[in-house]
Amino acid sequence: YWKLIYSVARKARLRQDEAWDVVQETFLSIAKQSKKNMYDPKQGSFKSWLWNVTRWRINDQFRKRKKDTALAHTNDQGNFQTEDWVDKIADEKSENFKQIWEMEWQNNLLNAALARVKEKVSPQQYQIFDYYVLREWSASKVASHLGVGMTQVYLAKHRVGAILKKERTALAKDAQ
Repeated sequence: YWKLIYSVARKARLRQDEAWDVVQETFLSIAKQSKKNMYDPKQGSFKSWLWNVTRWRINDQFRKRKKDTALAHTNDQGNFQTEDWVDKIADEKSENFKQIWEMEWQNNLLNAALARVKEKVSPQQYQIFDYYVLREWSASKVASHLGVGMTQVYLAKHRVGAILKKERTALAKDAQ
């Protein structure tokens, strides 16, 4: 899940170093909480739990940034000045943050499912699927480029697509 957490942190407009801190602190929080059995599937899905832990760590980074920014920017009277974007911390009610989380969650599921699919099909079938479905090449271009028949292109799309659907469903179910 590190890619998911990192990507969401970056899209929340954290710097690269701050996003890595979010990843590390999120995993430390999860490790501490799992030792204490704080995650309870009866209370909600793993996805929601991870979302909350990640959101809290992102908020922590914004608070740190706000302190640092406040210390760096004082006016002539000695009052702290902060920039507006620092005050826009992603919270539970932020629809934008929820949308970013959902989009990145789905991308993470797809990438994990694709990694599992790669292990279950031949390299040639996966390559055909990659070119035809993921990269959206035409079937004739895939057939010509890889030296295979059109039937193989359509068959690989169907077979690999079915396995991908199963893997994605299984991963989504595991996270619920």
